[in-house]
Amino acid sequence: MDPLMENVSHTYFILNGFNELGEMRPLLSIPFSFMFLLAISANSLLLYVIVSQRVLHSPMYILIALLACVDLSLPVYVIPNMLLNFLFDLRGISLTGCLIQMYCNHINGFLHSSLLVWMALDRYFAICTPLYYHNSMALPGFLKFVIPLLIRNFLYNAVLVSLAGRLSFCYRNVLDHCFCEYMALAKLACGSTSLNSLVGLVGIFLIPVTDFIIIVISYVIIFRSVFMSGTSGAKALNTCVTHIIVITVSLVILLTAFLSYRIRNNLSPSIRIFISTMYLLFPGCFNPIIYGLRTKEIRQQILRVLNCNEK
Repeated sequence: MDPLMENVSHTYFILNGFNELGEMRPLLSIPFSFMFLLAISANSLLLYVIVSQRVLHSPMYILIALLACVDLSLPVYVIPNMLLNFLFDLRGISLTGCLIQMYCNHINGFLHSSLLVWMALDRYFAICTPLYYHNSMALPGFLKFVIPLLIRNFLYNAVLVSLAGRLSFCYRNVLDHCFCEYMALAKLACGSTSLNSLVGLVGIFLIPVTDFIIIVISYVIIFRSVFMSGTSGAKALNTCVTHIIVITVSLVILLTAFLSYRIRNNLSPSIRIFISTMYLLFPGCFNPIIYGLRTKEIRQQILRVLNCNEK
């Protein structure tokens, strides 16, 4: 390597994801545009219904509304730039823009994971300790579950992005991705990235895996309580099924996206990019639909709002 290049660090990058598709690459804008519009419209409708209908102003629905906010935010940071990339070949992004995009993507992803924990705790309090549910879910009491996870999320994300910003990129500036993914950017660095890899790996266990363990423990206790209570408990368990579906789908996509870059595998770059993009888009499309279909109260209020608008 030219010694002069060791003192040069790129501050501008080319997002080259799906480049092997060649002239077919612009066609990717069609499915991604459809999923983007679906995520925006479905979550906006869900959020509007929960905010506007007072009957839905309870802790469980407020948490669903917060999840809709996160599902709205995740694709907004990435998909518009991806569409410009596909349609007009606008592939460039500055290092600062890359780090900002990375920070926003990660913090929303971490909030998504934390919200699934809070939703599991909500169901735990509602089913296992119904007499104390309102006290447990009141803001002063529930903050003890919210604040530690928020501090963890923001501190870890700040460390992660700071480490990425300190790297020198003297080899190449072509990023094999459609947005700024942490390990995809770190692979362009010259010098050791072992600390970045270690911090990224720690993050998997600190956030999604830890949250998954908390969720599993909560639902194991819920199932045990339901089965011991008999028929009435079985009816209450039905309220958990929607949450379990959303949690399972979200965590599977999240862990697959994280691990595809951090564990050696034979996945092609396009498959990795696709998985990462689905982590941003699929929950936003899937969650409001599954809540709208499976949650009776939300479904009734959505139909009521739509019928009122028709009149």
